Amino acid sequence: MSEDHIYHYLCIGCPLGCRLEVEDNDARDVVEVRGWGCKTGKEYGRQEHTDPRRVIATSVRIMGGRWGRVPVKTSGAIPKTMVRDVAYAVRSIEVEAPITIGTVVAADILGTGVDIVTTRDMERA
Repeated sequence: MSEDHIYHYLCIGCPLGCRLEVEDNDARDVVEVRGWGCKTGKEYGRQEHTDPRRVIATSVRIMGGRWGRVPVKTSGAIPKTMVRDVAYAVRSIEVEAPITIGTVVAADILGTGVDIVTTRDMERA
């Protein structure tokens, strides 16, 4: 006989910040998600419980640019367990100015299927 367990999460799917309750059984199957106030909250609770993922935003060195760094982010969410490894990998990226918004500076970072892309234009100094 399986026993149900309740886990609590703060939803970040929209600005409401709902307090979610996710009920699962011993097999880690989601039985029910409660407390969501928007259409993305229910799916966020299920995703966060079974396969938590995050988008990373940081910056990389740029040579010959107006400033020394250009902001970048992941093009999609990566597994939460890989956030630290991806952040360390991004530290070694260096690009050359000029660069435009959306330029892929690292494709398929660490085999995640997600690219690192610039989030602004940077002209040459």
